[in-house]
Amino acid sequence: MDRRRLVLYLLLNVFISACVTGAILFWYDRNYRSVSLSAVQPAVPSSNQQVSASGGTLSPQADIPVEIVSVIGAGTLNAEWVVVSYKGEDQINLANWELRDQDRNIFVFPHLILHTNGAVQIHTTSGTNTVIDLYWGESDPIWESGEEAQLYDPAGNLRAKYKVP
Repeated sequence: MDRRRLVLYLLLNVFISACVTGAILFWYDRNYRSVSLSAVQPAVPSSNQQVSASGGTLSPQADIPVEIVSVIGAGTLNAEWVVVSYKGEDQINLANWELRDQDRNIFVFPHLILHTNGAVQIHTTSGTNTVIDLYWGESDPIWESGEEAQLYDPAGNLRAKYKVP
């Protein structure tokens, strides 16, 4: 066997090994990682909501660096989710915050602490809540192209919005 053919077989072997390893890791991540994460508990309604662990209360004038990063898979129930992130220096409790669309569909966040550069995905379909994935429990898609996703704090102040592409 000449060297060219040997190099070709070695490169092909490396490529196939990388593909198989990637596929196995993707499958493992989708099927086992979410099972091992702790479940998120529903929020208990409260009249004095805390913004962070340091004890500040929500103020309409306060700049809270929380944003709706994207709406993915609009119009397809099993592929539809919203990514919400927090870029602040401390942490934020999203308990009783609301994610709304223009058709008056409302998702109320359970007790969930986001740390600096933390994010959570809100899936439209049903599932088991974890610290990185929350499930709305709807049987039909929520989001449509051109619609606006809005994030409200427990006091009803608009904190973020995102236009669905």
